[in-house]
Amino acid sequence: MSRELHAAPPVVQALHAIVGERGLLLGADMAGYEQGARYGQGQALCVVRPASVEEVQAVVRCCVAHGVPLLPQGANTGLVGASTPDASGAQVVLSTSRLRGLCDIDAANRSVTVDAGVTLQELNEKLEPHGLWFPIDLGADPTVGGMIAANTGGTRLIRYGDVRHNLLALQAVLPTPEAEVLELGRALRKDNTGPDLKQLFVGTSGAGAVITRATLEVHVRPQQSATALVVPTSDEAVLQLLQALERELGDYLSAFEGLSGHAMQAAIDHVPDLRNPFAPEPAPDFAILIELEAASSKAYTGLDLQEALNQFLQDQFDQTIENAIIGNGHELWHLRHSISEGARALGKPVAFDVSVPRSRIMAFCREARAVVAREFPFLHVVDFGHIADGGVHFNVIWLSDAAQPYDAAVVQRLRDRIYAMVVQDYAGSYSAEHGVGPHNLAYYRRYTAPAIRRLAQGLRRLTDPQQLCGTVDFGDHEAQ
Repeated sequence: MSRELHAAPPVVQALHAIVGERGLLLGADMAGYEQGARYGQGQALCVVRPASVEEVQAVVRCCVAHGVPLLPQGANTGLVGASTPDASGAQVVLSTSRLRGLCDIDAANRSVTVDAGVTLQELNEKLEPHGLWFPIDLGADPTVGGMIAANTGGTRLIRYGDVRHNLLALQAVLPTPEAEVLELGRALRKDNTGPDLKQLFVGTSGAGAVITRATLEVHVRPQQSATALVVPTSDEAVLQLLQALERELGDYLSAFEGLSGHAMQAAIDHVPDLRNPFAPEPAPDFAILIELEAASSKAYTGLDLQEALNQFLQDQFDQTIENAIIGNGHELWHLRHSISEGARALGKPVAFDVSVPRSRIMAFCREARAVVAREFPFLHVVDFGHIADGGVHFNVIWLSDAAQPYDAAVVQRLRDRIYAMVVQDYAGSYSAEHGVGPHNLAYYRRYTAPAIRRLAQGLRRLTDPQQLCGTVDFGDHEAQ
């Protein structure tokens, strides 16, 4: 370190003076911060890890004074390259991994004030003794700051909403010469004293400010849950089943996840401790994972959720359901959460995180599969998603043993084709929950109206006049 530091630019030496030996990484020590979870691999000028809001302010002042771009990074689990440095070697990665000292739980208010570097798993471990949780269910373990920057959704969005819906207050440091600390909102559910400015930093992929702390609304842990994996009688029956569930058991519905046969089989084949719940029969072409949850006590309500779900499914047989597995909820969710691992084992994923009006989601999946089969027959579809909120992870795999070698130009044609279908034909979004990062910035520019781009960029300039913070430029550029 000392030799590297001696040869480093003045800004790096100034940052070392702020955060010390433990807070600054150079050379090979930066590798884990330079590689994205799925996309993006770059080179940082250095990685700086401040341990307090005051150190964040000093780091920001230093970078702004030297005109050095700053990239906030949480756990680096994002899937659009927004937390990964580019190849220039000019960006300072500001990791929040040491911002983790505060986790102040107000059980009576059902809220928690937490530093941005605390991970979702750590947060829920601290909430558990109070009978509370932050019910964003993901396949990764992001930080609180990262979840806010990406506006994370997850599998239980239909019941609990996304991060935006559960954010009460936010602390952020502006990338200005003064590095002002903004305190936006309070631990209140009702505060109608002006614009909700904290939302300016939600879902912006880290652009415009460094998120350092948040106050979140948390929820009572369920006392009951019931789970089933069901096979619908047809595509049309999927939405009929969902509507019936919402009509009869909507107060308890927490998840309604669609799993294609290819997705289930990929997981079963490649995750060693996973079994086929339909054995000895093969996995069906499509199945739905249904979950009900209740925070209320069975002793007071008299409601047994599993009995209620079983009765509902029995009433739906031959109408919308042809088979149902009433099993261990942990095992069924293990199948759902193992799909991404199974897909990666097949080859190189070309991932689409998209959403359409849920009334059209089955039609979209059917047409998108047909497009791939017709126009890209050497590719393999592994799709699954959050049917109840209109989201689908339409993953297309370039198989490891495919006759045609991987071709980036073909992948680009596939992306253009699927995203055009989503946005233009189905009035959908090319980014349902992963956010806008360098990986899909071209589609933001292509499908976002110029007036909206100008407004977004104008808002960013208010908080980040030099455009130094984050990787996403929301400007009014020509469509690509």
